[in-house]
Amino acid sequence: MADVKLAVVNKVMLTGRLTRDPELRYTPSGTAVSSFSIASSRSYKGQDGEWKQQVAFVNAVAWTKLAVLVNEYLKKGSAVYVEGRLHSRSWETEDGQRRSALEIVAERVQFLDRISKPEVTEEEFVESSDGGPGLDAEDEVPF
Repeated sequence: MADVKLAVVNKVMLTGRLTRDPELRYTPSGTAVSSFSIASSRSYKGQDGEWKQQVAFVNAVAWTKLAVLVNEYLKKGSAVYVEGRLHSRSWETEDGQRRSALEIVAERVQFLDRISKPEVTEEEFVESSDGGPGLDAEDEVPF
């Protein structure tokens, strides 16, 4: 059988509410990273005819200026739309155990609690002259 080449798509679109306040930290090189968790649910009718709800808890991470904005404007309970890609990472604990995590790397975050707050995307931010993340001179913070 011949090898079939598949188109690779790694895209996640999710709405839900934050389960905790975002946690902002900085890498040793000074890059901002914000971690947050989203609860997303779906309703379905069970075999018994009763409506049921299934909740998925998903970890997400935002980088650079998007991380700062997520940390500044979101809190536990905030409604969000997150678009990004899945990323798998693994590490070894201090006692030698292997751990792994699957998370969304946010590329676009839309704050849903207020209509006046537009979405924020990574594309809105460019590298500043010093090599770090920054806004274009003509851009304003979208809030």
